[in-house]
Amino acid sequence: MINFFKTLSLITVIAVSFLFPIDSRCDLIGHGGMVRAVDVSPDGRFVMSGSFDYTARVWDFSDQTEIVSLEAHEGPVTSVKFFPNGEKAVSTSDDATAIIWDLSINKPHKVLRGHKHKVMTAAVSDDNLMIATGSWDRTIRLWDVKSGKSLRSIDVKSPVNAIAFLSSKIIASGHHDPFIRLWNTETGNPLGSLEGHMMGITSLDVSPTRKNLLSSSIDKTIRIWDTQTLQEIKKIDVHNGQVFGAKFSPDGKSALTAGKDGYVIQWDLTRSMPLRKIHAHDEIVWAVDFAANGRFAVSASSDDQVRVWHLQSGDRIGNKISVEKEAQPWLKSDHPGAALFTKCARCHSLTAKGPKRSGPHFEGLFGRKVGSVPDYRYTDALRSAEFIWNEKTIFQLFQKGPDVIFPGTKMPIQRVTDERKLMALVMYLRELTDVK
Repeated sequence: MINFFKTLSLITVIAVSFLFPIDSRCDLIGHGGMVRAVDVSPDGRFVMSGSFDYTARVWDFSDQTEIVSLEAHEGPVTSVKFFPNGEKAVSTSDDATAIIWDLSINKPHKVLRGHKHKVMTAAVSDDNLMIATGSWDRTIRLWDVKSGKSLRSIDVKSPVNAIAFLSSKIIASGHHDPFIRLWNTETGNPLGSLEGHMMGITSLDVSPTRKNLLSSSIDKTIRIWDTQTLQEIKKIDVHNGQVFGAKFSPDGKSALTAGKDGYVIQWDLTRSMPLRKIHAHDEIVWAVDFAANGRFAVSASSDDQVRVWHLQSGDRIGNKISVEKEAQPWLKSDHPGAALFTKCARCHSLTAKGPKRSGPHFEGLFGRKVGSVPDYRYTDALRSAEFIWNEKTIFQLFQKGPDVIFPGTKMPIQRVTDERKLMALVMYLRELTDVK
């Protein structure tokens, strides 16, 4: 039976779409409730989000389209996490369960039952064999991925909000109280605690080197800890409100934070200074993550949306939800390049008078100098380029990848490895933009 919450969300989405037509290729739009969690796949190709509409969803990062809505929970989804190998993912929920998802078929692999209260967090061991979950029932449970069986239950003193593997034998847990506790996964015995925060812990993340732990708290700070000495290395006062999420960058040199104030902030961890402040949402930002290459951030908010940000410029990718219309000949064309062009259309208008999108318009593309559209805010790499757009340079752009041609570009990584399809796309671009 479809529950009342889902039905209400669906009615709301339909009503809004009639009043304000929405371009479904903008942001990561589709949830019918606040988005509480977000995670980027290890290879950077996919984003997973978890919402209070009871679903977890998987999105294509390159064009921000929804791949699948994973529906099996009977309560709001509180966290999502890809496995290190990217083949599976785990989600947790208010329904007191965690679900391991087989992403090859987009179906549950195992449903993990045993907690007596909402499950707030999950972590996966580096060998993909074990999951740790934390619940408000004041327990941590360890699970065997293959069988779905509970390996161990650890009683704790305070409801659990966050959990992370420091190694296959040690996990860290964050709670309603200010303490971060360490546990032996083989025995369940306590290994000590990290003390410094003044209020409850909201998230934990381990650095790429495994030497440091990053924690966030409603005390408006993030802290970095040495995982060997269990000592605090750094404290950073972060937001004008509680901090709900923090993640290390892929190189470990910076961190992203998400807060009650609606901001996503990238921090230089050496200088304890902000590199970029982005007013990402008008409502609470619950979670944030880096794309695999570290050039983009993904944020999840109470406004039901997931958004993608280019960190160097602070620009929002796919940011225009517009009621403006322009001709879309590619939708009816039998040209072999038309299908691929649908990805281009998400970020680029055909004409200078078309809807403003996150990329420059295509009018006069062939023969145009790179980075020369007036009033468009280009990255440094594009502004400094000297070549002209033509069949050869456009072919090379998608053959090698925008990130190779223009380091630091706003364009998500979109390579076309099939040369015949790529040439068809280039020819179709020429046909569309050669308007006399």
